[in-house]
Amino acid sequence: MKQWLLLLTLTLTFATNLVAAEKFTEGADYAVISPAVNTGHDDKVVVKEIFWYGCPHCFRFEPFVDQWLKTKPENVIFELQPSVLNPPWSDHARTFFALELMGETDKVHQKLFNAIHVDKQRLTSQETIAKFVAKLGVDENQFRENFYSFPVDSKLRKSRQIEQKYGHRGVPAVIINGKYRTGGSMAGSYTRMLKIVDFLVAKELAEMKK
Repeated sequence: MKQWLLLLTLTLTFATNLVAAEKFTEGADYAVISPAVNTGHDDKVVVKEIFWYGCPHCFRFEPFVDQWLKTKPENVIFELQPSVLNPPWSDHARTFFALELMGETDKVHQKLFNAIHVDKQRLTSQETIAKFVAKLGVDENQFRENFYSFPVDSKLRKSRQIEQKYGHRGVPAVIINGKYRTGGSMAGSYTRMLKIVDFLVAKELAEMKK
Protein backbone atom coordinates (compact mmCIF):
# COMPACT_ATOMS: atom_id res chain seq x y z
CA MET A 1 0.00 0.00 0.00
CA LYS A 2 2.82 2.41 0.87
CA GLN A 3 4.49 1.73 -2.48
CA TRP A 4 1.19 2.35 -4.26
CA LEU A 5 0.70 5.65 -2.42
CA LEU A 6 4.26 6.68 -3.25
CA LEU A 7 3.68 5.90 -6.92
CA LEU A 8 0.43 7.86 -6.87
CA THR A 9 2.16 10.86 -5.25
CA LEU A 10 4.94 10.80 -7.84
CA THR A 11 2.41 10.54 -10.66
CA LEU A 12 0.40 13.49 -9.35
CA THR A 13 3.57 15.53 -8.88
CA PHE A 14 4.63 14.82 -12.45
CA ALA A 15 1.17 15.75 -13.74
CA THR A 16 1.20 18.98 -11.75
CA ASN A 17 4.61 19.90 -13.10
CA LEU A 18 3.43 19.09 -16.62
CA VAL A 19 0.43 21.39 -16.27
CA ALA A 20 2.65 24.13 -14.89
CA ALA A 21 4.98 23.72 -17.86
CA GLU A 22 2.06 24.38 -20.20
CA LYS A 23 1.83 28.00 -19.07
CA PHE A 24 3.20 30.41 -21.63
CA THR A 25 4.85 33.79 -21.36
CA GLU A 26 4.01 37.08 -23.03
CA GLY A 27 6.89 38.34 -25.12
CA ALA A 28 8.47 34.90 -25.44
CA ASP A 29 5.67 32.59 -26.57
CA TYR A 30 3.16 35.16 -27.78
CA ALA A 31 2.77 38.89 -28.31
CA VAL A 32 -0.03 41.20 -27.22
CA ILE A 33 -1.65 43.18 -30.04
CA SER A 34 -2.23 46.74 -28.92
CA PRO A 35 -4.70 48.11 -29.61
CA ALA A 36 -6.70 44.93 -30.00
CA VAL A 37 -8.38 44.38 -33.37
CA ASN A 38 -12.17 44.00 -33.38
CA THR A 39 -13.14 40.50 -34.55
CA GLY A 40 -16.81 41.26 -35.17
CA HIS A 41 -17.84 38.45 -32.82
CA ASP A 42 -18.31 39.74 -29.28
CA ASP A 43 -19.75 36.45 -27.98
CA LYS A 44 -17.15 34.17 -29.58
CA VAL A 45 -13.40 33.68 -29.50
CA VAL A 46 -11.95 34.03 -33.00
CA VAL A 47 -8.78 32.18 -33.96
CA LYS A 48 -7.35 33.36 -37.28
CA GLU A 49 -4.59 31.68 -39.27
CA ILE A 50 -2.64 33.94 -41.62
CA PHE A 51 -1.02 32.01 -44.44
CA TRP A 52 0.42 32.08 -47.95
CA TYR A 53 -0.10 29.22 -50.39
CA GLY A 54 3.53 29.40 -51.45
CA CYS A 55 4.84 29.02 -47.89
CA PRO A 56 6.22 25.52 -47.12
CA HIS A 57 5.80 26.15 -43.38
CA CYS A 58 2.10 26.97 -43.91
CA PHE A 59 1.72 23.79 -45.95
CA ARG A 60 3.26 21.67 -43.18
CA PHE A 61 1.15 23.45 -40.55
CA GLU A 62 -2.17 22.54 -42.24
CA PRO A 63 -2.45 18.93 -40.93
CA PHE A 64 -1.87 20.19 -37.39
CA VAL A 65 -4.62 22.79 -37.84
CA ASP A 66 -6.99 20.15 -39.22
CA GLN A 67 -6.49 18.02 -36.11
CA TRP A 68 -6.90 21.04 -33.83
CA LEU A 69 -10.21 21.93 -35.50
CA LYS A 70 -11.63 18.56 -34.44
CA THR A 71 -11.17 19.40 -30.76
CA LYS A 72 -11.66 23.18 -30.56
CA PRO A 73 -14.43 24.45 -28.24
CA GLU A 74 -17.80 25.08 -29.89
CA ASN A 75 -17.74 28.79 -29.13
CA VAL A 76 -14.44 29.26 -30.95
CA ILE A 77 -14.58 30.46 -34.56
CA PHE A 78 -11.72 29.61 -36.92
CA GLU A 79 -10.92 31.89 -39.84
CA LEU A 80 -8.36 31.82 -42.64
CA GLN A 81 -6.72 34.97 -43.96
CA PRO A 82 -4.33 34.95 -46.91
CA SER A 83 -1.31 37.16 -46.31
CA VAL A 84 -0.28 40.06 -48.55
CA LEU A 85 2.86 40.94 -46.61
CA ASN A 86 4.85 40.71 -49.83
CA PRO A 87 3.53 41.96 -53.21
CA PRO A 88 4.19 38.62 -55.01
CA TRP A 89 1.75 36.96 -52.60
CA SER A 90 -1.18 39.03 -53.85
CA ASP A 91 -2.29 36.65 -56.60
CA HIS A 92 -2.61 33.81 -54.10
CA ALA A 93 -4.62 36.09 -51.83
CA ARG A 94 -6.83 37.03 -54.78
CA THR A 95 -7.29 33.33 -55.47
CA PHE A 96 -8.53 32.70 -51.93
CA PHE A 97 -10.91 35.66 -51.96
CA ALA A 98 -12.24 34.86 -55.45
CA LEU A 99 -12.97 31.29 -54.38
CA GLU A 100 -14.52 32.54 -51.15
CA LEU A 101 -16.98 34.67 -53.13
CA MET A 102 -17.93 31.57 -55.09
CA GLY A 103 -18.24 29.32 -52.04
CA GLU A 104 -15.50 27.07 -53.44
CA THR A 105 -12.79 27.51 -50.81
CA ASP A 106 -13.18 24.08 -49.22
CA LYS A 107 -12.99 22.37 -52.61
CA VAL A 108 -9.69 24.00 -53.59
CA HIS A 109 -7.80 25.05 -50.45
CA GLN A 110 -5.85 21.88 -49.62
CA LYS A 111 -5.57 20.80 -53.25
CA LEU A 112 -3.87 24.08 -54.12
CA PHE A 113 -1.38 23.60 -51.28
CA ASN A 114 -0.69 20.05 -52.49
CA ALA A 115 -0.28 21.10 -56.12
CA ILE A 116 2.33 23.70 -55.19
CA HIS A 117 4.30 21.78 -52.55
CA VAL A 118 3.85 18.12 -53.51
CA ASP A 119 3.36 18.24 -57.28
CA LYS A 120 5.68 21.26 -57.67
CA GLN A 121 3.29 23.08 -60.01
CA ARG A 122 4.08 26.74 -60.69
CA LEU A 123 0.71 28.29 -59.85
CA THR A 124 1.72 31.92 -59.56
CA SER A 125 -0.63 33.84 -61.86
CA GLN A 126 -4.30 34.26 -62.66
CA GLU A 127 -3.84 32.26 -65.87
CA THR A 128 -2.20 29.19 -64.32
CA ILE A 129 -4.46 29.18 -61.27
CA ALA A 130 -7.65 29.62 -63.34
CA LYS A 131 -6.78 26.54 -65.40
CA PHE A 132 -5.96 24.61 -62.23
CA VAL A 133 -9.24 25.38 -60.43
CA ALA A 134 -11.20 24.62 -63.59
CA LYS A 135 -9.87 21.05 -63.45
CA LEU A 136 -11.39 20.79 -59.96
CA GLY A 137 -14.84 21.72 -61.23
CA VAL A 138 -14.75 25.44 -60.44
CA ASP A 139 -16.39 27.77 -62.98
CA GLU A 140 -13.31 29.18 -64.73
CA ASN A 141 -15.04 32.21 -66.25
CA GLN A 142 -16.58 33.25 -62.94
CA PHE A 143 -13.25 32.76 -61.19
CA ARG A 144 -11.51 35.00 -63.73
CA GLU A 145 -14.20 37.67 -63.31
CA ASN A 146 -13.86 37.58 -59.53
CA PHE A 147 -10.07 37.64 -59.54
CA TYR A 148 -9.76 41.38 -60.27
CA SER A 149 -13.26 42.36 -59.15
CA PHE A 150 -14.08 45.23 -56.81
CA PRO A 151 -15.06 42.89 -53.91
CA VAL A 152 -11.72 41.07 -54.15
CA ASP A 153 -9.82 44.37 -54.42
CA SER A 154 -11.60 45.53 -51.26
CA LYS A 155 -10.77 42.32 -49.39
CA LEU A 156 -7.14 42.67 -50.47
CA ARG A 157 -6.92 46.24 -49.13
CA LYS A 158 -8.61 45.27 -45.88
CA SER A 159 -6.28 42.30 -45.48
CA ARG A 160 -3.23 44.54 -45.97
CA GLN A 161 -4.49 47.04 -43.39
CA ILE A 162 -5.36 44.44 -40.78
CA GLU A 163 -2.02 42.65 -41.15
CA GLN A 164 -0.29 45.93 -40.29
CA LYS A 165 -2.34 46.04 -37.09
CA TYR A 166 -1.44 42.46 -36.21
CA GLY A 167 2.25 43.28 -36.53
CA HIS A 168 3.48 39.88 -37.66
CA ARG A 169 6.53 39.54 -39.90
CA GLY A 170 6.04 36.09 -41.34
CA VAL A 171 3.65 33.18 -41.89
CA PRO A 172 2.08 31.10 -40.63
CA ALA A 173 0.88 33.39 -37.88
CA VAL A 174 -2.08 32.78 -35.59
CA ILE A 175 -4.14 35.61 -34.12
CA ILE A 176 -6.25 34.86 -31.06
CA ASN A 177 -9.34 37.02 -30.66
CA GLY A 178 -7.61 40.05 -32.17
CA LYS A 179 -5.58 40.38 -28.95
CA TYR A 180 -2.69 37.94 -29.18
CA ARG A 181 -0.29 36.74 -31.85
CA THR A 182 1.95 33.71 -32.05
CA GLY A 183 3.95 32.06 -34.81
CA GLY A 184 6.62 29.54 -35.63
CA SER A 185 9.58 31.63 -34.50
CA MET A 186 7.99 32.17 -31.08
CA ALA A 187 6.50 28.70 -30.59
CA GLY A 188 9.36 26.63 -31.94
CA SER A 189 7.11 23.90 -33.35
CA TYR A 190 3.64 23.47 -34.85
CA THR A 191 2.45 21.36 -31.93
CA ARG A 192 3.63 23.92 -29.40
CA MET A 193 2.10 26.75 -31.42
CA LEU A 194 -1.34 25.18 -31.08
CA LYS A 195 -0.76 24.59 -27.36
CA ILE A 196 -0.12 28.32 -27.07
CA VAL A 197 -3.32 28.93 -29.03
CA ASP A 198 -5.25 26.67 -26.62
CA PHE A 199 -3.74 28.52 -23.66
CA LEU A 200 -4.82 31.90 -25.02
CA VAL A 201 -8.24 30.63 -26.10
CA ALA A 202 -8.83 29.37 -22.54
CA LYS A 203 -7.72 32.75 -21.24
CA GLU A 204 -10.22 34.52 -23.48
CA LEU A 205 -13.06 32.13 -22.64
CA ALA A 206 -12.43 32.70 -18.95
CA GLU A 207 -12.57 36.47 -19.52
CA MET A 208 -15.90 36.13 -21.31
CA LYS A 209 -17.40 34.35 -18.29
CA LYS A 210 -16.57 37.19 -15.89
